[in-house]
Amino acid sequence: GRVETAEGGTIFLDEIGDLSPAFQVKLLRFLQEREYTPLGCNKTFKADVRVLSATNKDLVKMIEEGQFRQDLYFRIKVVEINLPPLRERKGDIPLLVKHLLSKFNRTKGKRISKLSDKAMELLMRYDYPGNIRELENIIEYSFVICKDIITPQCLPSYLNKKYSRTTDGFSTLNLKIVEEELIEKALKLCDGNKSKAAKMLGISRVSLWKKLKNKQ
Repeated sequence: GRVETAEGGTIFLDEIGDLSPAFQVKLLRFLQEREYTPLGCNKTFKADVRVLSATNKDLVKMIEEGQFRQDLYFRIKVVEINLPPLRERKGDIPLLVKHLLSKFNRTKGKRISKLSDKAMELLMRYDYPGNIRELENIIEYSFVICKDIITPQCLPSYLNKKYSRTTDGFSTLNLKIVEEELIEKALKLCDGNKSKAAKMLGISRVSLWKKLKNKQ
């Protein structure tokens, strides 16, 4: 469906390093033949799309370890852009925050106008081991807590603590902390009603149930 929607334009594949071996085969075939078969359809269609992909993983190392197809790697590596981690380009944070405010105001039906100076200071001081996705999770978390202006009290508690490592394990921990705090706050605001909390979070009730189950 996404290929059909992107006809004549661009399709973006995020976290391409996480693709399963089976899907890597399908993607390689699509890139080679420029053909696809929609789900539930027996007819094959030609596709005219530009493919952009992104990953934070070392694909060359994954190839050596047998986790990523070399032929697919060379198919997607036509033009490569290496983007430094967010901690090395903190000047981008205000612009990214502005974009995320606009995005979540639109998708969540709220009108949060800005961050306080102190909240922005905390964001600028942090090292983001989880990169841009962690910043996005932080802003989404604050949308559940705040009404109009994001203050330090609206941000995840760990941002006020004096640590900022950059290991993969710590990155995963931070992202998990944000998600758990976000779910906890949503449930509290909705008096434990999972359906209302899921709607507030912008996910299905089934997804919320799975996240709560994984937390146990």
